[in-house]
Amino acid sequence: MSVPSSTFHYLNQLKENNTREWFHANKKTYDDVKANFEVTIKELIGSIAAFEDMTGVEVKNCNYRIARDVRFSKDKAPYKTWLSASFSAGGRKSGRMDYYLHIEDGKSFLGGGMYSPTPEQLAKLRQEIDYNAQELKSIIYHPEFVKMFGEAEGESVKSAPKGYSKEHPEIDLLRRKQLFFWHQFSNEEVSADNFVQKVTEACFTLKPFLDFLNYVFFDDQEPEIKL
Repeated sequence: MSVPSSTFHYLNQLKENNTREWFHANKKTYDDVKANFEVTIKELIGSIAAFEDMTGVEVKNCNYRIARDVRFSKDKAPYKTWLSASFSAGGRKSGRMDYYLHIEDGKSFLGGGMYSPTPEQLAKLRQEIDYNAQELKSIIYHPEFVKMFGEAEGESVKSAPKGYSKEHPEIDLLRRKQLFFWHQFSNEEVSADNFVQKVTEACFTLKPFLDFLNYVFFDDQEPEIKL
């Protein structure tokens, strides 16, 4: 299953006409776009279940609403101009590190990692890096991982975090406030028949990194590195 090119056409129209009036006037088109995306999500749940415990996870546990929460935003546009879903044991509200799929004209990607960590989570990761950085490095610097995702994304503090020396051998990793990766897909790839397969392959490559984070944050079983 793939996401048809008509999805990008609709999302671009929504970007140009981001009002409740236009959205409701074109609700039938949105319903078709949503239904198609939900089929893709369902197929991904099935394929990811080959290496993740997706027991009980349904489409509604993965799909994000298109309506924006504008209560605390200066941008009052009522709708997102992309489609998105996340996949993990327990669904997107589980709090666990998950696979995030984003569909947007020219900006589609599969990604995951530490984006908005709690202070406790950040402290745990830094402690783990200080204690044994090699495990994390063996994952994110593995040739197959780098081929799929490239270098890490996200912000870092300007100096050494409190309690760590500027001379620490892993200072670059310790300075991280965020640590995430993504693999981009062209519109043509998103609309190709093998899109679900390609997303699944990206998820499988990302799995050791997410397993590592879930191990650090939630005391999961220590990950097995298999790339």
